[in-house]
Amino acid sequence: MLDHFGFRVADLARSRRFYDATMGAIGLAVIDNSPTSFLIGRSAEAPIPFLWIGTDRPVFWREGDRTSASPLHVAFSAADLAAVDAFHEAGLAAGGTDNGAPGPRGGEAQHYYAAFLIDPDGNSIEAGFREMP
Repeated sequence: MLDHFGFRVADLARSRRFYDATMGAIGLAVIDNSPTSFLIGRSAEAPIPFLWIGTDRPVFWREGDRTSASPLHVAFSAADLAAVDAFHEAGLAAGGTDNGAPGPRGGEAQHYYAAFLIDPDGNSIEAGFREMP
C-alpha cells in the first residue's frame, strides 16, 4: 500500500545502531542512502517500499516546517515469534527502551504476538507476528 515513509532523527549514528540491530532481527535490511540518511527495506536489491530515516530537511518540506514533537509509531511484520523476541532483545542491547515485552496482544481472537520499544528519539517501534487461524 505504501511506497515509502520517512522521519527525521536527532543523531544519525545513534539511530543507525538501533535500527541495524532491530531490523536485522526481523529480516529487514538497513541500506546506505546518503551521509545524512539511511533506508530500511527488504534488501538493497528490493528496496521499495522503504522507510527513510535521516537528519536533513526533505526537499519537499515547505520553508518553516519543523520536525514533529509528537512521537511516531511504526509497526513491522515479523516472520515468527522468535523474530519478535530477537527484535526486542536486540533493541534493548542497542539503546532502545522497553515499551512492552514480547507477548500476545489484542486478545486471543487477534492471534497477534508483538513487542514494543522506544527508539533513541522517542518513537514507538513495534515488531509483531500474526498467526492466521
